Amino acid sequence: MDRIWAPWRLEYVENADAPHGCFLCEFPSEGRDADRYILSRTAHAFVILNAFPYSNGHVMVAPFAHTSDLEALPDETVLDVWQLVKRAVRALGKAYSPDGFNIGVNMGRVAGAGLQDHVHVHVVPRWNGDTNFMAVLADTRVLPASLRATYERLEEYMHGG
Repeated sequence: MDRIWAPWRLEYVENADAPHGCFLCEFPSEGRDADRYILSRTAHAFVILNAFPYSNGHVMVAPFAHTSDLEALPDETVLDVWQLVKRAVRALGKAYSPDGFNIGVNMGRVAGAGLQDHVHVHVVPRWNGDTNFMAVLADTRVLPASLRATYERLEEYMHGG
């Protein structure tokens, strides 16, 4: 049997069920963007790496406003969110050359939202053949790069590189 090691994920797995405030509110207010994997900001929204990525480069775009109601967001916030989605797609395209993307919003537990109280958009790069046997047989994803390496690779492209 082959073993797959990803020790950098342990801190996330161990704390996944611990009660926390809203990290989409807390992280941007800390002023530690690189430590929190925040790649870009606008006046009303920001881009952050997903700590539990489906694939390398999986980012989330979120408004600074804490709401679960998409309709409650002012138009200028919605515009900032979607401009950042567009910027993330461009940056991921340059950094990773994916074959496609999944872009979506999960609103409510029934829709698969792990974080229900703060609306956000997932941008997931995809490659032909990236659905491998691990996800099917072992409910496991194999990611070849750490969050730090992914952040460093994307950071340049998020700022016009």
